[in-house]
Amino acid sequence: MKIDAVDFFYFAMPEVTTAADGSQDALVVRVSAGGYVGWGECEAAPLPTIAAFVCPMSHGACRPVSASVLGHALDGPEDIDAISRLVARDSMDLLQAQHTLSGIEMALWDILGKARSEPVWKLLGYQRSEAKIPYASLLFGDTPQETLERAKKARSDGFSAAKFGWGPIGTTSAQDDADQFVAAREGLGTDGWLMVDVGQIFAEDVDAAAARLPALEKVKAHWFEEPFYGSSYEAYAALGARGSSVRTAGGEAAHNLAMARHVMDIGKVGFVQIDCGRIGGIGPAKIVADLAGARGITYVNHTFTTHLALSASLQPYAGVARDRICEYPADPSALAQAIATNPILRDANGEIRAPEAPGLGIDVDLVRLKPYLVDTEISVKGQVLYRTPAI
Repeated sequence: MKIDAVDFFYFAMPEVTTAADGSQDALVVRVSAGGYVGWGECEAAPLPTIAAFVCPMSHGACRPVSASVLGHALDGPEDIDAISRLVARDSMDLLQAQHTLSGIEMALWDILGKARSEPVWKLLGYQRSEAKIPYASLLFGDTPQETLERAKKARSDGFSAAKFGWGPIGTTSAQDDADQFVAAREGLGTDGWLMVDVGQIFAEDVDAAAARLPALEKVKAHWFEEPFYGSSYEAYAALGARGSSVRTAGGEAAHNLAMARHVMDIGKVGFVQIDCGRIGGIGPAKIVADLAGARGITYVNHTFTTHLALSASLQPYAGVARDRICEYPADPSALAQAIATNPILRDANGEIRAPEAPGLGIDVDLVRLKPYLVDTEISVKGQVLYRTPAI
């Protein structure tokens, strides 16, 4: 097979707010090869990500991603790896390239799975798709009362695990944050899994992050996610050295394998969270899952957007029975809900699995997404490099 076409679809909600909700817009990728169509999703700002695919060449190490993809062979996993290596080599100075590649790479796996009538996780070497415990991924409320109500709703919706993130955490006092943690625990119940994500709010201030540890310990938080910048590995290690029973989690900011290794080996996190829409796709995420297992670190997917992204994020560790917990978009935008016509639903035990269907097992209906389509054009010197594809 040859890669015939790559189409990017930029979708957005009618109003995009400053809330830390990554489901307010989406960049969906459609790839055609050998008569098959595959789908992927980039976890990045859509416009610069599209631009990285079509931009004029600056020099030999700053070429558009399209030059490494269109027309190339797709007959096996080795071809996907070859394309990824070519992008890394020829677009090394184009910093958005890895995000652009991520959605394309997912779609290539989707095509390969469909061509071979096998789910992607089987192509990755797994024999079965293991059950995962989905945690409702939610934002903290502006007040503890709002957080309490959100936690109660998650529990009433059947989630035994929930993660609360961002919101006002870290913007006022440690006591205010403690009140939020208590509210989340109260709403979720004493037996629920509670995770806390603070969205890099403490930058590299280890003392400020450590001031939240007693409250996190008191509510028995399962992890303390992204207290620092994604590449502030020494800060992660310093916080871990404080000896808290609450382990740190990080890795969603990794956009290459080295960053993922560093957060594990230097940062000493207890949980490594990888976003397939950022790190370069499913292949590199699978490598991280293998590395994490060898280090005794729990691998967790990072997914806050759609079920297309969710399926892709499950593939790298679908067959790893010991890594049970997974992020699940519990309250996404109407746009995000519309992307997958066959979402990944919880079973009678409240668990999910990566789909058994060929490829990623997710169907995308562009027609019902049309109301969210953002009409976009990129032109240079009068030449149109990109125009929104027709639906």
